[in-house]
Amino acid sequence: MPDDHATPCLNCKKRNARWREDFPVEWENDEYITRREMVKFLALGSLTIAGANFILAGIPHVLQSGPLPKTKIGTASSVAAGSSQLFRYPTNDDPCILIRQTSGELVAYSQVCTHLSCAVIHDQKENTLFCPCHHGYFTVAEGRPYAGPPTRPLPRIRLEQEGDEIFAVGVEV
Repeated sequence: MPDDHATPCLNCKKRNARWREDFPVEWENDEYITRREMVKFLALGSLTIAGANFILAGIPHVLQSGPLPKTKIGTASSVAAGSSQLFRYPTNDDPCILIRQTSGELVAYSQVCTHLSCAVIHDQKENTLFCPCHHGYFTVAEGRPYAGPPTRPLPRIRLEQEGDEIFAVGVEV
């Protein structure tokens, strides 16, 4: 059948489709990517991103130089049994809480909740550390969560006592 027939065939319509004029594609020069190449690209890309995250997460640990400073946070006589006192350690941007348990032992924790960084408060009646944002509860003795959404314990501040003075000397994460 000649090409000059009155009704063009399906192949002629495909070759002369109007969109081909607007979006010309040179099929012979087009490069195809196989599934294997695509999976290899995604795997290598994911490994690269994971490695970069691992390195970035480790940088603060490498950059920490030496032990934290020994900082006076108050006096033992100023904290009554069952009460608490706020302080900042190791920098002025890190809120902490010092608690004298009913047994007389002093413990200190970061005041930043491990769930979503809200400030925890000491509840004297219940003898717990309470996060009011999402009703998380931590034990005073160990700083471990026992109710609510937090799953990690509060970072503990290591204390030293010299006479009546109390010093913060480190952080246990």
